[in-house]
Amino acid sequence: MRTSDLSAPMTAAGIAAAVAAGRLTATAAVETALAQIAALDPAVNAFTDVTAARARARAAAIDARLAAGETPGPLAGVPFAVKNLFDVEGLPTRAGAKINRERAPAERDGALVRRLEAAGAVLVGALNMGEYAYDFTGENAHDGPSRNPHDRERMSGGSSGGSGAALAAGMVPLTLGSDTNGSIRVPSAFCGTFGLKPTFGRLSRAGSYPFVASFDHLGPLARSVVDLGLAYDAMQGEDPDDPWQTPRPAEPVAGTLARGAASLRIAVAGGYFARGGEPDCFAAVRLAAEALGATRSVEIPEAARARAAAYVITASEAAGLHLDRLRVRPADYDPAVRDRLIAGTTIPAAWVHRAQRFRRWYRERVLALFDEVDVILAPCTPCRAPRIGQATIELDGVTVPARPNIGVFTQPISFIGLPVAAVPVRVGEGLPLAVQVIAAPWREDLALRVAASLEAAGVGAAQVAG
Repeated sequence: MRTSDLSAPMTAAGIAAAVAAGRLTATAAVETALAQIAALDPAVNAFTDVTAARARARAAAIDARLAAGETPGPLAGVPFAVKNLFDVEGLPTRAGAKINRERAPAERDGALVRRLEAAGAVLVGALNMGEYAYDFTGENAHDGPSRNPHDRERMSGGSSGGSGAALAAGMVPLTLGSDTNGSIRVPSAFCGTFGLKPTFGRLSRAGSYPFVASFDHLGPLARSVVDLGLAYDAMQGEDPDDPWQTPRPAEPVAGTLARGAASLRIAVAGGYFARGGEPDCFAAVRLAAEALGATRSVEIPEAARARAAAYVITASEAAGLHLDRLRVRPADYDPAVRDRLIAGTTIPAAWVHRAQRFRRWYRERVLALFDEVDVILAPCTPCRAPRIGQATIELDGVTVPARPNIGVFTQPISFIGLPVAAVPVRVGEGLPLAVQVIAAPWREDLALRVAASLEAAGVGAAQVAG
């Protein structure tokens, strides 16, 4: 039995298959991940905690089960890591914050961590993130920025920056992140990974630190679509501990990916989603549309207003959560995060009410589009990864603040909780870009089938730093 030497980064599915077949031990897979973290993370800064002792014990238990003839699950021996807003037993749940380091260690893992380990995966650590998830850059004032493995002077994207960077560096094959306004999709785009923001309410959020309760999603990032599907399937299921979850039976998707996208009605988002970005971002969408044979265009109505309403609700809800801490410990916040939270406390209730009313109207109009199409393609970000610390970006000849405008294309979608797969698409020789594959609520299967078709066509491909 081979017990060492994973010479190149493997997918989660490849590791699980090798472990199940006896060609690889779970211990070898975990030791390789730990060695990669030790070698690469000092330069990338994706991890804030490495749970080596726990991972080794877990891997040994999986190997013992295999030796006894048991089947330890579809992700047997797969190393994974989670954004540090997930509860991990024995660690304080940081959520990227200085204040949270003083919290008592979590008494048990978050729901999705438990479900992945029940499927045989092995947790190897917790990942860097923007403070309290209020971030698109991957920069953290307390732990330092997580760096883009393709150019370490560039942003990894946020707020799940460590989740994207750890994958793109080849340290682990699977990570978990959160997405409120784009925090899975932006790191996927900047780092060149696949990501899935499920339908709002699909996966349990129990055991995770909140940001905006009515927007927050949890989901996987990976280097292949099959890996996304395997992780997503393992995490499905009702959870009475999450009051925001919509009770629905599990709907596995991994077995549907081979159906492809040939029978699907695919459209490209025009209007708002066809301007306000660098040309290569729209070129990525064109490449994806051509590969899929998609010639139709649709316009998502009032997307700019949706983004504005998302800002109002985000700032207001987040400020309410942090008000007590802001009163007594303002100096312990990242100043950029603190100032946005303080601004959120000044938003009139009437504005929030109007934003929520608009949200309902907008959701109805967007859902009506899915009577005519199955999925919609749109750019993921308006630019490639900016430099760490870069304050502005230029879009359509206009210089705008970088931090808020990175999410210009993601916010109008998460605002109404639609499922989205982020698909990395290479355009030229520059840094990674990605396309959003947007589906109707509860149709993660369609988004992932399109993502799998793009991957099979060679248009969508994860990029691992050399």
